Amino acid sequence: MYPNGYHTPPPYPPPGWGAGHPPQHGQYTPPPGPPPGPPPGPPPSAHHRPPPGPPPPMLGGYPHRPATYPPPPGRPHSLPPQPHRVNTLPPPTSAPALPPRPSPRPSPRPSSISSPIPPPQNYPPPYASLPPTPPQTPQSFGHGAPSSYQFQYSNCSGKRKALLIGINYFGQANQLKGCINDVTQMSIFLNKVYGYRREDMVILTDDQNNPLSQPTKANIIRAMYWLVKDAMPNDSLFIHFSGHGGRTPDLDGDEDDGFDDVIYPVDYKAAGHIVDDEMHDIMVKPLRPGVRLTAIFDSCHSGTALDLPFIYSTQGVLKEPNLAKEAAQDLFSAVAAYGKGDLGGVAQTAIGFFKKASIGDSARERRMMTKTSPADVVMFSGSKDTQTSADTFQGGQARGALSWAFIETLRQYPKQSYLQLLNNIRAKLEKNYSQKPQLSCSHPLDVHLLFVM
Repeated sequence: MYPNGYHTPPPYPPPGWGAGHPPQHGQYTPPPGPPPGPPPGPPPSAHHRPPPGPPPPMLGGYPHRPATYPPPPGRPHSLPPQPHRVNTLPPPTSAPALPPRPSPRPSPRPSSISSPIPPPQNYPPPYASLPPTPPQTPQSFGHGAPSSYQFQYSNCSGKRKALLIGINYFGQANQLKGCINDVTQMSIFLNKVYGYRREDMVILTDDQNNPLSQPTKANIIRAMYWLVKDAMPNDSLFIHFSGHGGRTPDLDGDEDDGFDDVIYPVDYKAAGHIVDDEMHDIMVKPLRPGVRLTAIFDSCHSGTALDLPFIYSTQGVLKEPNLAKEAAQDLFSAVAAYGKGDLGGVAQTAIGFFKKASIGDSARERRMMTKTSPADVVMFSGSKDTQTSADTFQGGQARGALSWAFIETLRQYPKQSYLQLLNNIRAKLEKNYSQKPQLSCSHPLDVHLLFVM
């Protein structure tokens, strides 16, 4: 067992590393020179290639290096030490201002969790029993879409993988306090409650010495590719980001308000931010029907961080795409070709689509026509696109408000519907915070179904 309390890695190399033994202590060193700058021009809409090099180390895949650096300046001394992290890389000496953020192997996944039903809320229908489980047959999109274009819910019975990213931005302007704590608590929660194995988690935080475990732009993108690689129906994938988010002018015309949502890596000054379009192309587009991706974005301006077209409020549907127009523009054939790996079919169909889309469609119509998916992608975001997300202080620790509320709500009531979960998360936050967490999805969601993950 390593000093961090985790067991040794599995006897096979993690995906993407090829054959051979896992890397040994000291084998990797930081790459020379500064991180690459962001590519010029608008974010690409096509599928992105991963950065060169191996994926970030999976949790437990490397022993920690001995302490060589002093604690970074400005780190709050009142916070308890992280249980599985030691030391930090020296932070950059300066950084541009970020948007402020207001004040060993587990037992098998339990087949059922005994818990009371959440207390009655002011939303229909009141459940006298557990919410129904997701159907396991293909579902029609409806809303004018062709009957052949379908999506499929996941029952989350397959393999599990998680990518957890927490950035405190030590020594930088607008340093945060609770993001690494969020990741620590989320990893424990996923392991104990939902059966995610620690060796199937990649954790990127800016208090780790291993350069491949730092939440740089290149490492985050590489880890996103790792997360969705070889995903099969009924697999359950999970991504959690706790850190700074922001907005940048939209360059491809797919946003209603003229701004893209972005997240800030630890090296954003040199490498730039990561745009919602790019995250959608990497993590949503490649997924097959029946693959589940659950996303938690605890950051400012994160309402549409994955550009999912169906957005729900506590009262029901908030936004729906114009699927009749999407069908008329033949985009469904492009989506179907992408899911089957027919890149030629994608290119041929997309050429005609983009010619039509460039004639004068509204931003919302263009986004909806490019962002639907036959997979089962669900995201809870910490705030609307125009809102900031807050740090909070819970149980003696600084925490992100959404991360804390999501974990505590499901710990108290593990079996809830999507709508119950959204309402109960909001209920935990509404007394002390102005932010309004949102629920969005890649397909029309029956919000009264049982939340699974």
